[in-house]
Parts: sequence; C-alpha cells; structure tokens
Amino acid sequence: MENILLLTDFSESSINAMRYALQLLKEDQCNFYVLHVQSSASYTTDDLMTLGNSSIYDSIVKKSKNRLMKLVERLKDELGNKNFNYQIIVDFDALIDSVKQVIISKNIDLIVMGTNGVTGAKEVVFGSNTINVIRKVDCPTLAIPEAYGYKKPNDVLLPLDLQDSLRGSAFMKIIKFTTDYAKTLHILRIISDSEGSVKQKEDLENINIFLKETDHKYHKIQNVPMHYAVSCYSQTHNINLITLLVQKESFFERFFTGSTTTQISNKMEAPLLIIHY
Repeated sequence: MENILLLTDFSESSINAMRYALQLLKEDQCNFYVLHVQSSASYTTDDLMTLGNSSIYDSIVKKSKNRLMKLVERLKDELGNKNFNYQIIVDFDALIDSVKQVIISKNIDLIVMGTNGVTGAKEVVFGSNTINVIRKVDCPTLAIPEAYGYKKPNDVLLPLDLQDSLRGSAFMKIIKFTTDYAKTLHILRIISDSEGSVKQKEDLENINIFLKETDHKYHKIQNVPMHYAVSCYSQTHNINLITLLVQKESFFERFFTGSTTTQISNKMEAPLLIIHY
C-alpha cells in the first residue's frame, strides 16, 4: 500500500495534478491524503474579530474541509477506483511545517502537486510553494505542469551533472519508478571535456550492474548547459517525464543558471519527479 500526499489550494493546476496522480497510480493500492494548508497570514485581525462566537475551526477549517470533501467526491466520480482510499486534512499552519508533519505521521511515499505560480525565472515554472517543498522537504515529489494532460510516462529522462552518480538508494527509486510506470529510462550525462572518459567509464559500469533488467539509453553530452541539453533532448525524444537527483538547493542554481524565463518554460513541459539523496 502506497501513501500519497496530494497538495491542493483548490486551483485548477493542483486539481489537474491530482488527476494525473490518480491515473498514474490506477493499478496500485493507495492511500491518498489530500492536504489543504490554510495560512494564518491570509487573515487579518479584523477578519478574525468578525468571527464573533464562532471558533476559527468552524469558520475557516470546517469550510475548507467541506470544499475538500466535495473535491474528493468529484474526483471519485471522474476516476473511480476501488483500490484507492482517501483522507482529507486541513491544517492552519505554514505550508512546509504542515507537509513535514504529514509526511512523518502518515508515512508518505510521494508528494504530488501542481506547478503554477508567481513571477521570477525559476518560479514561473514551479511556483514558489513547489520550489519550497522540493528544497525543504526530504520526500520524493512529483510536480505536474499547469494544464498538462495525462500521458503515460513511457520515456523518462534523467539528466546528470558531475556530482550525480548512477548508484545508491535515490537511483534505485528511479529504476523502480521506470519499471513500474514507464518503459525506457534515458540517461543524459552532461560533463566537460576533461571529465568525460572517467565519468563515462563509471556510468557504464553502474549501468551494467543496475540496469540489466531495465530498458535504457545512455548519452554523454559535453560542454552544453544543463537546461539547454534537457530542453533539446526532451523535444527530440518525446520525453513524458523528467526526473532529477537532488542533493541540495545548489542543484537548482546549477540547473537554471543562465536560463531565461522563456527557456525554462519551454523546457519544463513534462512532469518533474524529484528524488532526494
């Protein structure tokens, strides 16, 4: 039984991400925890004073719970599945704190969220909440682009820079995801000329050990910016999902360095699966 955390702010993007998850996992036994976090910052003192004798729970949390219940019933009608169980959660807290608490209390295996957001080179694609979850929460996270219609992720792209290795528990999770939900894992090693032969030799050794039973393709690309290589490869190989091995925040700085908003937006048209290590 898998435990999946679905984050929603009731936006169409978050609901679309929920639909994607339900279709992706349709063959699995899943517990879906549907979380809406109501930030206290969105309410002023005047708002709270108008509550009168009503508690904050009755006036705010209960209203959100009713909305969540209606949303879950709507998704059940659209994508009914006897293998799925649902539990709704409304929290009155900071988003990251709330997500971390649920991950521990519900033993969450995967977070799913949408990516619409605010302005800024990185956040045009991800949204500030998505960026914060990826950076600050140590749990596999699947981010679905706004308005992305479900497609089975047959071809999965794993871009690697010099710091990434094709071994360890994080890479094993990517192999399992490919085996369970996709067909082919495309590995794109991006390095400079001086690093090429040593890193490629190490990669091929690991591939021979860990990918014997997995359909895969391996490519080495030299002296090309990460965002450009990913964008070009995704468009020419019909990539349905991109997965990233993420160690620290610095990965995002490397991944987006030199990118314009347009370049990033064009590149991130497929769902993004983040695996931490």
